Amino acid sequence: MMKRLLIATILFTGLAALSACGGKSNTATETAPKEEGHEDEHKNPGTATLTEEQMKTIGVELGVIEDKELTSSLKATGVLRVPNQNKASVNSVYSGVIKSLLVQPGSRVSKGQTIATIGNPEFIQAQSEYLNVNTKITLAELEVKRQRELNAGNAGALKNLQAAETELRTLRNLKSTLAQQLQLMGINPARLSSGKLISVLAVTSPISGVVSDVKVKMGSYVDVTTPVAEIVDNSQLHLDLSVYEKDLPNLKNNQLIHFILTNNPGKEYDAQIFSLGSSFEGESKAVSVHAKVMGNKTGLIDGMNVTAIISLAKATVPAVPTEAIVTLQGQDYIFIVTDKHAEEEDHEAGKDTIDHNAKEAHDHKEEKKEATEEKGITFEIIPVAKGASEVGYTQITLLKEIPKDAKIVVKGAFFVMAKMTNSGEGEHGH
Repeated sequence: MMKRLLIATILFTGLAALSACGGKSNTATETAPKEEGHEDEHKNPGTATLTEEQMKTIGVELGVIEDKELTSSLKATGVLRVPNQNKASVNSVYSGVIKSLLVQPGSRVSKGQTIATIGNPEFIQAQSEYLNVNTKITLAELEVKRQRELNAGNAGALKNLQAAETELRTLRNLKSTLAQQLQLMGINPARLSSGKLISVLAVTSPISGVVSDVKVKMGSYVDVTTPVAEIVDNSQLHLDLSVYEKDLPNLKNNQLIHFILTNNPGKEYDAQIFSLGSSFEGESKAVSVHAKVMGNKTGLIDGMNVTAIISLAKATVPAVPTEAIVTLQGQDYIFIVTDKHAEEEDHEAGKDTIDHNAKEAHDHKEEKKEATEEKGITFEIIPVAKGASEVGYTQITLLKEIPKDAKIVVKGAFFVMAKMTNSGEGEHGH
């Protein structure tokens, strides 16, 4: 009986002690942590806390900002242009009605290739006049010969010979004029013969290239002011870049640059500088730099916007792994460790164990629980400006001062950012 009473007394005492501990813990949970968490949320909204288990699960790794030898570069924007001498607006030299169209937008044409035909009854008249003047010239030549023979025998007047020679020169000049007109029409005068006149003229391309637009349709009436088609030769495509005055000393002719399409950055192209501007463009204090596009130009079109990277010299600069940089609302960031206690916890694990063993059982349980909660590492988001990228590292310029040798997230930064953006809901949920 005494033995059972002793066991009951011991159990009651243990329960009372546990109740006291539980009450104290609940009170602390309901007051201090809530207030502290709420206060921290407003003081440092750009922070995130992860436990060691979470870091291990998502693969977060820590490192430091390193000094790396990278090729520094200059970033510039520009636009693709085709020189005017490599563009053509095809017009007909004579007016007429479109009889046929032999090309469409996107068609590749060669210089001198027929792209359309035009019909006009006046074309027949010009050829007929050319044939008639040939006949008149033949008669005029005979008359001149006859007058010379008469004048040699003193049987003819000198003025008749002079009139015949003048008529012959006039007819020959007219023949030359008509021949040039026919050549402009695309007709070879030497091939004309009576009864084989051409009623339809060919409109040919003055350059080789690609048809960018067809301005007319079948049956359209055109004159010398009506463009039939537009042709562009992309083989001479070049790049117009805007570079600020301070960066000009770093550029020179024949320097190689790389660029991507601003709206389609999947492929990189090369260009070579051939001309540096000598005047400012408007009020922007920017100078135009011209570069010829090298290699394959497939997919490049006149007027496309581009972003160019101009490689300069190698330099030792602060750099981090490229995957350590995250972008939020157009700004680049890295994450640094701000929880000093958590950062040093592993080095002082032995000391902490000795201190905990020296305390009473109840306090040991409390502090062990607090230590478990404090194992989470706090990260702060820091704005940076990106520079050159090479071999998996990217140059950075810190836009906010950080402690020397601060630990940074070198892997898994994306997941830390996701934790930070959702931290408000997470804290309130706890």
